[in-house]
Amino acid sequence: HVELVESGGGLVQAGGSLRLSCVASGNIFRIGSMGWYRQAPGKQRELVATITSGGSTNYQDSVKGRFTISINNAKNTVCLQMNNLKPEDTAVYYCNAILGMIPSNYWGQGTQVTVSS
Repeated sequence: HVELVESGGGLVQAGGSLRLSCVASGNIFRIGSMGWYRQAPGKQRELVATITSGGSTNYQDSVKGRFTISINNAKNTVCLQMNNLKPEDTAVYYCNAILGMIPSNYWGQGTQVTVSS
């Protein structure tokens, strides 16, 4: 059994910053990659950023230069530093992880990020 627990969401004014964290616990054995997705009301879930256990990153174009993803393999933790937030960043942010010797996909419960203008 694997569980992903997110923290760090909240309400912030445009131009502000938030830091999201996600800890994976349980029978992990191996991290393939971890990342963040988001879903705004009425829209499909979209990739924000991902990072492999080796440190390779991938970002959605709209967050490049503003968001930074990092991973701590020893602590099974992924963080997303979000700077210069914009109202269009408002969404529920979901932690995602691909874990295990036979890679399996896991999701967190989501954390709300609201950016006011």
